[in-house]
Amino acid sequence: MAGLGRGFESLIPTELIDDEFDPTIAEDKKESKLKEIKLTDIIRDEEQPRREFSTESLEALAASIKEHGVLQPIVVTREEGKYKIVAGERRWRASKIAGLDKIPAIVRTLDAQNRLELSIIENAQREDLNAIELATAYAKLQAQFNLSSEDIAAKVGKSETSINNTLRLLSLPDDVKKIMIKERLTEGVMRPLVSRDEKEVKKVLPKIISEGWTARKVERYFAENKKKSSATAIKRREHIKDENALTAKYNAVAEIKGRSLTFRCKSGAELKELIEKLK
Repeated sequence: MAGLGRGFESLIPTELIDDEFDPTIAEDKKESKLKEIKLTDIIRDEEQPRREFSTESLEALAASIKEHGVLQPIVVTREEGKYKIVAGERRWRASKIAGLDKIPAIVRTLDAQNRLELSIIENAQREDLNAIELATAYAKLQAQFNLSSEDIAAKVGKSETSINNTLRLLSLPDDVKKIMIKERLTEGVMRPLVSRDEKEVKKVLPKIISEGWTARKVERYFAENKKKSSATAIKRREHIKDENALTAKYNAVAEIKGRSLTFRCKSGAELKELIEKLK
């Protein structure tokens, strides 16, 4: 996400906060205007603590903007006839490098910005909020309010680790996130799926739902599968030399599995030749 900053671009691969999961989208629409603004009408916030921007990173983002456009609007407030950046200075800088004249921006008043921040924080403290909505609220605080996970943790009364773990749920596929909400699956149960291959996630998800797996059962499942995969790989490595030697000797692909030895031939003639050699 272009606006997350502070090391979180790698945590959440999506470019957008999904409105479908945003618990404060209605309030935001009341308080904000989305418009295109000339880059020359925008100024940076001199009090913004981040002053160093990697040239390589900006050029990479500029290349992406040239191809796809600015996917996440910046956030600005009006000040003395200009628009001051609240969040998105990196996107603004990269857009200038990309040669853009205008950039999409969410325009808020300072009062509206403060009200929305409070609204999101209040929503993030609700007990009835599902984990995906909660993660979206945290991501919005980072993307549009320049808050770090440490800042959010202090404001909502949770640990920074807890904030980071919840944010990682946003990397799950959209249809998996919808299932998670529909089936009321807990964050603890879903967290082990975050770093898994999508096929693997969709294979195990029905078992989690139908059998009511706990978080510990999910973790155990992946741990056992990892052991089996490792054991199989070790066994394969043990027989590679033998397989190569047999393949060269009999001119047929040899494969050893457990206590079985098989040969694969490319043609009937090769099969006959192999049979003669084995007699």
